[in-house]
Amino acid sequence: RAQAVASVFVGLTISTMLGVPMVAAMGSWLGLRAAFANMGSIVALTAVLVPGAFWFTAHYAVAGSINLLLVDTVMALGAILQTRLMDVAGDAQTLAAALNHSAFNIANALGAWLGGLAIDAGMGWSSTGWVGALLAICGLAVHHWAVVDMRR
Repeated sequence: RAQAVASVFVGLTISTMLGVPMVAAMGSWLGLRAAFANMGSIVALTAVLVPGAFWFTAHYAVAGSINLLLVDTVMALGAILQTRLMDVAGDAQTLAAALNHSAFNIANALGAWLGGLAIDAGMGWSSTGWVGALLAICGLAVHHWAVVDMRR
């Protein structure tokens, strides 16, 4: 079992190493504003469906591990968010970067807490996938608001 867990962590590292450059290339290829505007569809297809799929794959070692790799790759979208933030922050780039990382840490804590509540409520540990999917939908709403604001 320890080797299996270590293998999953190695896979997570590799998926991050591949995902970040792919997302950066997408940002360069589309242009940052277009990539930011189109990110909603990417998030909808991955961040909502993949955590939701965890409920189905969590009980199978290989399928669950692949699902985790996909979730980890989606986290690379943070690169586009960070770059966009630097573009609109003006003279307050340091403050904006600090607040962005703080927001990520708050989101990590909130996700873990809500996932723990779901488990504690007796829904099982695979219910955390649904918690993640619901949080991703909330993130899509914020993203939509940002795109609408950007286009004004």
